[in-house]
Amino acid sequence: MSAPDDRLAALRGQVREWGRDLRPLALEIDRDPEAIRRHFDLPAVRYLATMGIPAAYGHEPEKIDGHRFHGDSATERAVVMEELACADVGTLVAAPGPLLAGVAVGLLADERQKEWFYGRMLREPLWTCFALTEPDRGSDAGALTTALTPTPDGALLSGEKRYVGNASRARLAVVFARSRPGPLGITAVLVDTATPGFRAEPLDMIGLRGARISSIVMDEVPVPHEHVLGRHLPPTRRGVWGFVQTFNLLRPGVAAIAVGIARAAHEYVGAHRRTLTATERHRLDALGRRIDAARHLVRHAAAAVDARGGDGHLASAAKLRAARLAEDATMATCAFFGPGARLAHPLLDKLARDARAMEFLEGTANMQRLNLFQGLLGGRIDRAAPSPAAAI
Repeated sequence: MSAPDDRLAALRGQVREWGRDLRPLALEIDRDPEAIRRHFDLPAVRYLATMGIPAAYGHEPEKIDGHRFHGDSATERAVVMEELACADVGTLVAAPGPLLAGVAVGLLADERQKEWFYGRMLREPLWTCFALTEPDRGSDAGALTTALTPTPDGALLSGEKRYVGNASRARLAVVFARSRPGPLGITAVLVDTATPGFRAEPLDMIGLRGARISSIVMDEVPVPHEHVLGRHLPPTRRGVWGFVQTFNLLRPGVAAIAVGIARAAHEYVGAHRRTLTATERHRLDALGRRIDAARHLVRHAAAAVDARGGDGHLASAAKLRAARLAEDATMATCAFFGPGARLAHPLLDKLARDARAMEFLEGTANMQRLNLFQGLLGGRIDRAAPSPAAAI
């Protein structure tokens, strides 16, 4: 695990090349996230539009060095997301594609639902969203109040969601709602956002503006029986299990995004400070070593969840360390350019704003610590291993 195999090295090299097209878009997408619509032809955006769709549903991405990369493993996603986040995280999160919703569909949908969802994603670039968090309740399943009320034809969906990426422009949504009391009463449904009663509006954001983080209001949105996810699964492997597994599988990718932001800041110094003092060089080299260490932890975490989806504890350690690293790296980089760094260097200012958002994306530091300690206490993480402990 100390270095990627040749296959992943080929993927990293190709995605890094694609990323060169994204960096010039950084400030444009930050000012106007809808500008992404003018760049659907870029190779990175085209890849993201179908990343995660399995080969079994007709997904045939172009070969890279003789290999096809479907992006349906945590390890592949971590490689792609680090490289594109280093190029520009705003464009990465602005791009259409299945990502979070697609992983949930892969876990919870039956074959007909998968064919419907993935088929639509392959026909044209579509945004999707994954709606769990609620106003004043966060992602606490026990406090979830969005209601799924049965009807003869299916169900009616009513409630509110908040802080949902790309919801204001999503065409397909995976929404979690309560059909009855208790943790087994949480159900996920597929929603076509053009259905009457579904409304989403973007929220004002300082960082990750490209993600169009939104609020959603649902007023008796009709959901047909065939769009209720997990009906073929036992109750214990539906709602709560589904979103926990989804977060486990995506968490290494989120950590990789944070590593990419830190790398972008580190590289910014090299590109804009041609001469460094010995002290500055030492600081920059130390930051580079932290970035390398975080990447190794992300790689181990991705391999762990690929081997067993429920093993998300190491991924929490990776996300915890990488989110802190992104903030530290961007602030440290500002120090190389003096007190007016963020005014004189708009791209550096954007990196600092985006880095702060990583604390909140996919769970705060305290949530990751709780998950990590549950793994330690449950014996799922080797207590002698230095990486998880160092992350906290």
